[in-house]
Amino acid sequence: MEPLREEGTAYDERLIRRLWGYVRPYGWWFALAVACMPLLLGFALVQPYVLKVAIDRYVSQGHQAGLGLMALAYLAALAGEFVAYFWQYYCTMLVAQRSLADLRVALFRHLQRLPLRYFDQNPVGRLVTRMTSDVDVLNEAFAAGGMTIFMDVLTVVGIIAIMLAIDARLTALALVLLPALGLAVNFFRVAARRTYRRIRERVARINAYLQEAISGMGIIQLFAREDRAFAEFAARNAGHRDANQEANRYEAALFSLVEAFETASKALILWYASGADVVSIGTILAFSEYVQRLFVPLRDFSAKYAVMQSAMAAAERVFELLDTPVAPGHAASGGVRRDTIRGAIEFDGVWFAYDGGAPVLRDVSFRVAPGEKVALVGATGSGKTTIARLLGRFYEIERGSIRVDGVDVRDWDLDTLRRHIGIVLQDVFLFSGTVAENLAFGRPDLPAAAIEAAARRVHVDRIVARLPRGWQAQLRERGNNLSAGERQLLSLARALAYDPSILILDEATSSVDPETEALIQEGLATLLRGRTALLIAHRLSTIERADRILVIHKGELREQGTHAELLARGGIYAKLWRLQYASGVEPVVPVARPIGA
Repeated sequence: MEPLREEGTAYDERLIRRLWGYVRPYGWWFALAVACMPLLLGFALVQPYVLKVAIDRYVSQGHQAGLGLMALAYLAALAGEFVAYFWQYYCTMLVAQRSLADLRVALFRHLQRLPLRYFDQNPVGRLVTRMTSDVDVLNEAFAAGGMTIFMDVLTVVGIIAIMLAIDARLTALALVLLPALGLAVNFFRVAARRTYRRIRERVARINAYLQEAISGMGIIQLFAREDRAFAEFAARNAGHRDANQEANRYEAALFSLVEAFETASKALILWYASGADVVSIGTILAFSEYVQRLFVPLRDFSAKYAVMQSAMAAAERVFELLDTPVAPGHAASGGVRRDTIRGAIEFDGVWFAYDGGAPVLRDVSFRVAPGEKVALVGATGSGKTTIARLLGRFYEIERGSIRVDGVDVRDWDLDTLRRHIGIVLQDVFLFSGTVAENLAFGRPDLPAAAIEAAARRVHVDRIVARLPRGWQAQLRERGNNLSAGERQLLSLARALAYDPSILILDEATSSVDPETEALIQEGLATLLRGRTALLIAHRLSTIERADRILVIHKGELREQGTHAELLARGGIYAKLWRLQYASGVEPVVPVARPIGA
C-alpha cells in the first residue's frame, strides 16, 4: 500500500492518475469538455481586443459607421462564450457525477470484502465519512478545481500572448510582480495542504462520535450523561471549527494579496502610459481589461486551490480505504465450490488471538459429524462465539486448521462456504424494508410462496397477521418496531429460508418471555432438523438435549459429553449447572427427545 501522508507534486500526480481510472470510461464526454475549453478561452479573450479596435479605429477617429459592426462582434463573442461555457460545464459535471458514482460503488464493494478486524478498529462514522463527504469533496474538485484550474492556466498564457502582441513594454510592467506573487502562492499551497488534511480528519471524528452517540442515546439519557456528551461533542466541533478558521486565514490572506498585486499592476500601466504618447487610449483600456482578467484566475486560485487541497486530502483517505487488504478468502482466486455439503466440521489444534493479544483459543480440537447437534458452553469470554466466527472464516486462525467436509476453510471459495453456514444471533439485525425482503435476505431468488412457507413453519405468520400490510409491512431500522421475541422469530424464519447445511445458534433464546421462548424452541426444532448445528448458550436448560456438549474454559476444550455424562463427571459443567440451578437439591436430568428430532 502506498504511503498516504507523503507531500509533494509527485504524490498528487499519483492520486490524480488513480482518479483518472474512474474518469476513463467516460472519455468521450471528457474530450468534449476539453474541446470546449479553447473555444471558451478564445471567445472570452477576444472581447477586450474588440473594445481596443472599436476605440482606436472608430471612436477616436470619429467614425461612427463601424461601431455597429464592433458591437455585433462583441455580442457574438459573448454568445459564443455562453454556449461554450454551458457545454464545457455540463460535460465536466456529467463526467464527475458518473465517475464518482462508480467510485462510491467500488468503495462499497471493497468495504463488503474487508475482514471483520477492520470494522473492529474503525468507527462506522469514519467509514461513512469516507464514502459520502470525502467523495462529495472530490465532486467539488471537478466543479471548481481540476478542469477550471487547467482553463485558468490556458487563460493566463493566452492573455500574456495577446498582451505581448499589443505592447511588449506594457506587458513587462504588468508581469513584473508575478514572481513575488508566485512565491506567496507556493507558501500558501504548502500550508493549506496540511490544514485541509486536518479538516477532513476532524470531520471524520465528528461523524464517528455522532454515530456512536445517536445509537447510544438511550444509554446517555438513562445515565444522565447529556452534559458530558455535549462537552465531548463541543470539543470535537471546536477542533473542526479551528481547522476551518486556519484555512480561512490562509485563503483570505492569499485573496487580499492577489487583489493588491492587481491594483499595483494597473497603477504601473497607468503611470507608464501617462508619460508615453505612443500608447493609445484603446491600448490602455485593453491592457486594464486584460490585467484584470489575468489576475482573476490568480485571485480565484485561493478558493480553487483550497478545494483542490481538500480534494487531495479526501482522495488520500478514499484510496487508503481502497488499498486496505480484503479478507484473504475474497482476495484469492478460485477455491472449492460445491452445491451441497454434508456438514462435517473439524477443528484441529486451533490457536487464535484478536489483534495480537492474549490467545482466545488454545489448541482447540473437536469433530462434529454431519447432522449432529453440539452445544458450546462456558463462562463469558471463554471463546465460544470466537469458534463460530472462525468457522465462517470471519477471522484468520494463527495455527491449526478448520475443515468443513474435509476441506480447510482457507481452501473454500468464501461465498460458497458462507452460503452453507447460517447464523442466528442473540442481537438480531433486521434491515429497513418489508418483512418479505428481510426473510429473503439470503435468498432473494426464492419465490414469495417458499418464503411464506418457511415463515409459517416457525410461527412467523402469527406476527405477520398483526402487521398492517402483512408481508409487505415496513420494518424500521434494525426492526425496532417489533419486540425482541418477534425479531428473534423472524431471524429463525430467515435462516430457514436461507436453508444452510450448518447452523450456528448464538444465545438465540435469551431475553424473551416464556411464551415466546416456547414458540422459538418449537421453531428451532423445525430449523435444526437434518442440519449440523453448533448451539452456544449460557442458559444450560436450552442445550440439555444436545447430542454432545463441549465445555470451553479459558480458551481450551476441557470437557465433552452428553448432559448426563457431564453432570455425573462432576467437573466444570456440573459446577456451572449447580450455579445456575442451585436449590439445595441435586438437579434431575430430564428425559426428553433429542433436539431437532
